[in-house]
Order: sequence, then C-alpha cells, then structure tokens
Amino acid sequence: MRLRNFLEIDFSLFFSAVILTVFGILFIYSSGITSTGVLVSTEYIRQIIWAVSGVIIALVIVMLDYRRIYDLSIYIYLGILALLLYTVFFGRLVNGARAWIGIGVFGIQPSEFAKIATILLLARYLDVSRHNQNEFKRFFVSCMIVFIPMGIILLQPDFGTSLVFIPILLVMTFIAGIALRYIIFLIACIFVTSILLVLPLWQSYILQGTIPSLMILTNIRFIVIVTVAFTVIGLIALYGFMRFKKRYFYWIVYGASIVVLSLGASFMAGKVLKDYQIMRLIVFLNPNVDPRGSGWNIIQSITAIGSGGLLGKGYLQGTQSHYRFLPQQSTDFIFSIFSEEWGFIGGLLVFSLFLLMLLRLVKIMRSTSDPFGSYIVAGFAAMVSFHFLINVGMAMGIMPITGIPLLFMSYGGSSLTSAMIGIGLSLSIYVRRFQH
Repeated sequence: MRLRNFLEIDFSLFFSAVILTVFGILFIYSSGITSTGVLVSTEYIRQIIWAVSGVIIALVIVMLDYRRIYDLSIYIYLGILALLLYTVFFGRLVNGARAWIGIGVFGIQPSEFAKIATILLLARYLDVSRHNQNEFKRFFVSCMIVFIPMGIILLQPDFGTSLVFIPILLVMTFIAGIALRYIIFLIACIFVTSILLVLPLWQSYILQGTIPSLMILTNIRFIVIVTVAFTVIGLIALYGFMRFKKRYFYWIVYGASIVVLSLGASFMAGKVLKDYQIMRLIVFLNPNVDPRGSGWNIIQSITAIGSGGLLGKGYLQGTQSHYRFLPQQSTDFIFSIFSEEWGFIGGLLVFSLFLLMLLRLVKIMRSTSDPFGSYIVAGFAAMVSFHFLINVGMAMGIMPITGIPLLFMSYGGSSLTSAMIGIGLSLSIYVRRFQH
C-alpha cells in the first residue's frame, strides 16, 4: 500500500476511536484509586499496552487489502469456533462463566473475536448469495452462521455477549436486501419471547400478587396444549398455501410460527437462565426489590451519574468509585465513573464521539462499491451501536445488566483488540472504496 493511500484513511473514524480509548485509560486509572488517594490497581498499564498494540493492529490491517480475507473467512470462523468449544470445557472460570483461556494473568476471550469472525463469514455468504432468488434459504443460512457461535457462547454461559450477535444478523441481512418479512419475523419472536419471559417475573417479584392469566405462562400443560394447537393450525395453513397459493394462508403460518417459537423459547429460557441472570431482569424492572443485593449496581451507577451534575466533580474526585460503592467499575460501569467526574458535558462528549463513529461507518458502508466490504462495515456498525446502547443504558438504569463492555473504554484486552480490528477493517474498506 502506498503512503498516499494511507493518508486517505478516514481520520474522523480513526481519531474518534483513539480518543475514546484514551478516555478509557484515564478512567480505568481513576477506578483504581481509593478514597485515601492510594493506587491499588495496575489495570491501566495493561490497558495502555493493549491500546498501543490495538492501534498498531488497526494500522497494519489498513495497509493490507481486506479482500484477501474473503476466502480465508471460513477458516477464521472455524478456528474461532474451535476456540469457543475449547473454552466451554477447559476455559478459566470468571464471574460464573468459562469465557477465558490463557496462562496466569494473560488470557483472551474468544467470544469477543467471534463477533468479527462471524461478521466476516456472514458478509462473504451474503455477497456470494446476492443473486439467489430463494430468500428464505438465504436468511436461514445467515441465521445458522450467527446462531452456531452464539449458541456455544450461551453454553459458557455468557448471555450478554451472545446478545450482540442478534443486531449483527438483523442489520447485515437488512443491508443485504433480504425480504423484510423474515427480519420482522425474527424481531417479533425475540420481542414476544422477552415479554413472555418477563411477565411472570414481574408478577412474582414486582406486583407480588397473582394474575391467573399470567400464571398459565409457567404451566407446562398449557404451553404444550397451545404449542400443539398452533402447530396444527400452522401445518393446515401451510398445506392450504401450497395447495391454493392464497396469501392469507402464508400469514397464518407466519403468525402461528411466532407463537410456537416464542412460547417454546420463553419456557426454555426460564429453565436455563441462572438465578443471578433472572435477578438482573427483576432489578431492571425495580432495583429496590433487592437494593443491597442484585439492585446495588444499578442504584450506585445511577447515583454516580446523577451526582456528576453538569460539569462533574473533577478528574480523580469521584466518590462512588473511590469509596468502592460501584462494583466492576473499570469494565461494566466505566461510563458511570466518567459521568460522575466529568458530568453531563463529559457524557455528551462520549455520545458525540460514538455518534461521529457511527456516521462515518454509515458513510463508508454507503460509499464502497464492494458489497463484501459494505456488509462488513454494516456488521461492525451494528456491533458498536449495540454495545454502546446496552452498556450506557445499563449504567443509566434503562437497560438490564448484561455484562456487555463499552467498546474502546471498558477495561479488557480482547474487547479493545476486536474493536480495533473492526476499525482497521473499516478503514481498509474506506481506502479501497472505489475498487472492485
């Protein structure tokens, strides 16, 4: 790659990522200081090392032609799947999940790199299948590419990380032009499943009463009867559609499938979710249900953000973090510390940098002439957006706690490196946007 091309990279995208990373290092350092002013953590040193190496990796990727990974994407994907499976059985147990592999203090989290690997393979498949007239097959295969690593990550179990794969799938298939009805079908299944899962919990822990119509949602006999009934209705409608080609039969099958899949998924989720994951959903609805237990994080996070006011208390002057009221403050709740010390204006600055990053990614996606590159950027944009919305929403108490880091700012080498790989790929695509 010539120097002239290197100078053509999207500097707005690059420097927004670098500035957010610098903010992360500053506040990871702040999170390691106690109320007496003693530094008790060296996390910031490791974050600096990861940040420097991440920037170097991003710039190296820019110099390489991203199209060379087109045929390698399947091998990258399979290699990551192997690492994920190894992690499930032999990984290091951290916070109740086997999501790490490594030796001593050094380790990696394969699930973070699985996001990038999945984006690459899905982008390749969507490009290869562009002229395939069978949209259902195209959407189904896309789902399988995404659901396989997602399912393995759920076995760790790491529910938060697995959720990131859903917006990646939805955005990439939408950009690839797959029929909207299939995308809406998946969204509807997720929405209805969430409602059916949360309503019984709301009844038991928040309402603390009994609504007969909600009690049946946990009744296995009712679920079986309804599932069988809607399955039969769907099969009859499917026969009617194949026999008479009437569109209303198609929509009956469509609706019945949503009901059957959502009922089954919500029931299974209720059986599979751990107690602490259920409590996260409950305290999201009302943190005061368990203010000194599962609701503690949300309450302290909201307190930290609110106490920052307009301009904040000043760098290294936060109380929630320095008095150790806020757990996992260098990872999940880095935005809470930031907002306490730099206030609303600081929070607005972070919002602006992420908005700038997303606008530049959208511009790259729309300007490149290569569909493969466009799909990669779309997937990465979905990944960044979801991380931002969930993590910041979690810190502000408007999203449930899921353990999803704030990209570029939260402490963690795997998260930061995978994000920088995404930046490098996006910049490489931008430099070669007119080549095909």
